[in-house]
Amino acid sequence: MSGQDYSDIGESGGGTSAGRFTTGVAWAVLLLGLWLWGREVTDVRHGIAAPTTGDVAAVGRPAQAELPPAVEPLKGARPQRLDIPAMGVQAPVVARGLDVDGAIDPPSFDQPGVVGWYAAGTRPGATGTALFVGHVDTETRPAVFYKLSALGLGELIRVARDDGTVAEFTVDDVRVLRRDDFDAGQAYGVRQSGRAELRLVTCGGTFDKKSRTYTANVVVSAYLSGTRP
Repeated sequence: MSGQDYSDIGESGGGTSAGRFTTGVAWAVLLLGLWLWGREVTDVRHGIAAPTTGDVAAVGRPAQAELPPAVEPLKGARPQRLDIPAMGVQAPVVARGLDVDGAIDPPSFDQPGVVGWYAAGTRPGATGTALFVGHVDTETRPAVFYKLSALGLGELIRVARDDGTVAEFTVDDVRVLRRDDFDAGQAYGVRQSGRAELRLVTCGGTFDKKSRTYTANVVVSAYLSGTRP
C-alpha cells in the first residue's frame, strides 16, 4: 500500500452508484488506517480516567469497570461466523482484501447481513488486531452493524473459527471517530502488547445529504477473554 490520498476513492461491491458513494469515503478512511497499521502503528496508550471524545462505551460507566482478564492468544484460524448476542447478530464472515483502487473491499450491498474480515491482517484469536467490517445500512434497510454503536462495555463477541473453536472477545471500548480528524492509531493500533484483539468497524455519525457520506466511523474494540469448543 502507498501513502497516497484516497479521499476520492469510492466503494466497490454491490448496490447502486449512489449507495457506493454513500459509504465510499468512510471505507477510504478505513484504508488509511490499514496503511498506517501495516507500518506498525501499535500499542495505543490510554488511561481509564475521563473518557475521550467519541468514547461511547465510557458514557455512564464507572471509572474502573471490572472486566474479565485477557487469555493467552490462540493459534491462527480463519473466521466463519460472527455472533454478537447483545445485537442479535449471527453473521457469516467472508474474507476481503483491497479492490483495484487500493480501498478496502467490504461485502456487497446485496449481502447486508454479511461481515467482511480483512484477510491480509491478523486471524481472530491470534496475537494482534483482527479487523472486521460491515455495513450500517443500505439504501432501503438496516444492515449487520446497524446497532454497533449501542454495544456496551463487557458485551461478548464470539467468532466461530475453521478449526472448530469459538474465540470469545470482551468489548472494552466503543468509539465514534470523526472523519475529519480520524486517528488511525486509536482505531487500529494494538491496545496492549501480546493480546489477541478485535476491531469491528462501520459507518457512523450523521448522514450528510449534501456529500452523501457519513461523518464518522464506529470502532468497537474487544480482546480475547475465553475460548470454547
